[in-house]
Amino acid sequence: MAKRKSIHIPGMEHGAPIPNGVVIGNMVFSSAIGGKDAKTGVMSDDPDEQAAAMFRNLALFMEAVGGSPDNIAYMKVYLKDEKYRDNVNGPWEKMFPDPHDRPARHALKVDLRGKNLFQIEVTAVL
Repeated sequence: MAKRKSIHIPGMEHGAPIPNGVVIGNMVFSSAIGGKDAKTGVMSDDPDEQAAAMFRNLALFMEAVGGSPDNIAYMKVYLKDEKYRDNVNGPWEKMFPDPHDRPARHALKVDLRGKNLFQIEVTAVL
């Protein structure tokens, strides 16, 4: 049986006692990844800046597990409001420019805490 390895990334800590994600065997599962900039600790009120920071955080997470965005198989997007879908689509298309080589994705409108306009979770295979 594969042993679980918890991932903890400075600047991306959760307020709850949970890791940023786990690796089990070659499988990667993230906890929620938000738009608070991991380097500055600032969460912008601007949706485009928050989305860009969220995708930078995703890249940091994938690097921490020994992979890259190319390893992501599935992404779930949580939106505070449907109007933020386009803000997420910009960095999504930048990270995954080939429309024939993108992860599966599902978006849901949910009640997010605080200044979070959106969050993502991913499943990846190393």
